[in-house]
Amino acid sequence: MILKSVELTVKGLVQGVGFRYYVRDEAKQLGISGWVKNLSNGDVLILAQGEESGIDEFIEKIKSGNSFARIEEVEVKEAGEEMLNDFQIKY
Repeated sequence: MILKSVELTVKGLVQGVGFRYYVRDEAKQLGISGWVKNLSNGDVLILAQGEESGIDEFIEKIKSGNSFARIEEVEVKEAGEEMLNDFQIKY
């Protein structure tokens, strides 16, 4: 099993629309660990770690967003290997 870690910066209307809860639920369904948090500039930052195929599917779900979010851009960067064992919302 190849683990992949990515950092996603999501831009658009992604705060105040239940987006972090959507991200957490999608991650848990795909067996992905990590966290999601709002940034002060209105973006949302996600750190995700899991099997490569799961991460790829997760990124596609993030690009779609939930029904209230309006995703303008998703920046994807490789992240360092940090052992994560759950997915949580950071405040």
